[in-house]
Amino acid sequence: MGEQIEGHGGALALAALRAYGVEEIFTLSGGHVFPVYDAAHTTGVPIYDVRHEQTAVFAAEAVAKLQRRPGVAVLTAGPGVTNGISGLASASFNGSPVLVLAGRAPQFRWGAGSLQEIDHLPIVAPVTKYAATAPSVEEVPTTIVEALRVALTPHRGPAFVDAPLEVIFSTGAGPAPEAAPVPVIEPDPAELAKAAALLAGAERPVILAGSDVYTGDAVAALRELAEAAKVPVFTNGMGRGALPPGHPQAFSKARRPAFAGADLVVVVGTPLDFRLGFGDFGAAQVIHIVDAPSQRAEHVSVAAAPVGDLRLILTALADHSGGRDRNGWLAELRAAEETAEVKHAEEMAADTDPIKPARVYGELRKVLDPDAVTICDGGDFVSYAGRYLTPATPGSWLDPGPYGCLGTGMGYAMGARVTHPDRQICVLLGDGAAGFSLLDAESLVRQGLPVVMVVGNNGVWGLEKHPMQALYGYDVAADLQPGLRYDQVVAALGGAGETVSKPSELGPALRRAFDAGVPYLVNVLTDPADAYPRSSNLA
Repeated sequence: MGEQIEGHGGALALAALRAYGVEEIFTLSGGHVFPVYDAAHTTGVPIYDVRHEQTAVFAAEAVAKLQRRPGVAVLTAGPGVTNGISGLASASFNGSPVLVLAGRAPQFRWGAGSLQEIDHLPIVAPVTKYAATAPSVEEVPTTIVEALRVALTPHRGPAFVDAPLEVIFSTGAGPAPEAAPVPVIEPDPAELAKAAALLAGAERPVILAGSDVYTGDAVAALRELAEAAKVPVFTNGMGRGALPPGHPQAFSKARRPAFAGADLVVVVGTPLDFRLGFGDFGAAQVIHIVDAPSQRAEHVSVAAAPVGDLRLILTALADHSGGRDRNGWLAELRAAEETAEVKHAEEMAADTDPIKPARVYGELRKVLDPDAVTICDGGDFVSYAGRYLTPATPGSWLDPGPYGCLGTGMGYAMGARVTHPDRQICVLLGDGAAGFSLLDAESLVRQGLPVVMVVGNNGVWGLEKHPMQALYGYDVAADLQPGLRYDQVVAALGGAGETVSKPSELGPALRRAFDAGVPYLVNVLTDPADAYPRSSNLA
């Protein structure tokens, strides 16, 4: 007979979480989940608490993204759960194995009007892969194990488990929980052969690698394919940094000529959504490589669609796609890349009044370490980050992903700092996005989690103001108070910061921020007339 465990529902829940490598929980305190806190506190599992439940879920998602294992948010019943819905929805779109473990009003008194009595499951079901109520204290661990098994099975995603008050506070016993094996999806050999033949025959192929390349631990396999087949590689999301700057096949600034001139586009580990023109690459054929059948694109015809473990697929393609001379194609794109780099360098050095966002990133490039974790939370201002910053390390880029939810910044910062206590953590915020979660700078201060926040403060909702002006000749509901001192907010919460209004002040301010050892906000007054040049359509 295996090892037995005994305790209240919180202890049994924590045992199941630890079987999956969970080392911390993120929460906002609530009486419905006190036993989980008791179990964590008495066994030395860190509890990080926040000022809004969405921050707890985003922190759990950052851990899930960066560490490629479950991240856990513990939320109290009712509004605790509903406040976390945006985080669950983002995790769903991002394929992040987040577990929300929630309290629930007592089942024995259901319908009598207990505090925060609401059935969570119909609310969370559309944005989770698995949602269940633990029916008894003995079934708490098995319910969590099943939730995490589903969350980790490709295509990954969030799960939800709640436990009624009388269940989580009761005492029970049972076998020690063990992590269930995650199935490996083997690709169809025929589909692999079709993709390999297309790639071997292409004269001007391009690879676009997305977040699932990192999530699926396929970075080494991607590099192997790029080097064997001599194919230029572009990236988005957490695919950024898969090939470091300077790698012969790494490109970032020549995307337009690459896609315009390609005869084959290989999209790996990211959906054919609005960010990629819904999969329309003109005359080029498309290979779409995904980790699960649910990720197949149904809205566009593709030439091949291998499905399965990305490491297996990319390694197989590397073994059968080499030998073709693509030096001319690579040289053509390298020339375009270098031309764009010259233009970007000029933009990043511009000495303008007001400050252009490009100059902010020009100064950031000088102070960011190669393994710094960059977090994006905003619209126009952080769009420039993708244009001007080039991560050098896999797993060092966090953005909201295709759901586009603002307010991820402080939660992602917390999860990133917990994951990487010795790296630079830099949060890029639009001033609009800062309004969603900046009060959680207090949570960072109180728990000794230093990060650098850079706010592009243009006093407008730029992503809405400029398009409305173009469409209607006017704008409404698109202005913020100009010149607000977001740095003073962080200082009042126990951190520090400063406001920058001149380009020459940027570099010294950023260096002070990274040297401070506390949450530090650099509030940069940027040009409200500056609009990011967008080419993608929302629909």
